[in-house]
Amino acid sequence: MAEAEKLVKRSQKVAFMDTEGTGTSYTRMTKFTEMSKSKNPVEYNRQYVDEESETNDIIGYSEEISYNFDQYTNNTVHKKIADITDLEKTGDDAVVDIVIVDLSGQTPYTAYKRKYAVVPDANDGEEAYTYSGSFKARGPLEVGTATVTEDGKTATYTAPSKG
Repeated sequence: MAEAEKLVKRSQKVAFMDTEGTGTSYTRMTKFTEMSKSKNPVEYNRQYVDEESETNDIIGYSEEISYNFDQYTNNTVHKKIADITDLEKTGDDAVVDIVIVDLSGQTPYTAYKRKYAVVPDANDGEEAYTYSGSFKARGPLEVGTATVTEDGKTATYTAPSKG
């Protein structure tokens, strides 16, 4: 008998950032009020003279994740993004590693890792100080696995085996 369908909640797709530069240990990205992903496919479009309709192919992706968060003290993810924004860092100093862990499956969880350039937009807010901007893809997507600590605050990423 087939299993019943179950709704995948937004809270089961959890983002973690490498705030220490270890490449394996990632800190949960908490207190974000927005984190919406756009794949932004890169298209190759052409019209062949002997055909009546256009031909389209997807030749790549330029993923972008829009973010917004209320800044909290003692939050290493917020501190890293705020430092990039406030100190106007550029180049490699404005790049972060993010892993999205799919908690709707079984352990070890499927995890999607990519480097992103932090592109700040604004910081504002009347009730709370907020930061917004986007994380823009800076390299290929890597699909590995992750385990998450019992408290859900840290993920350990394992790259796919090359073989």
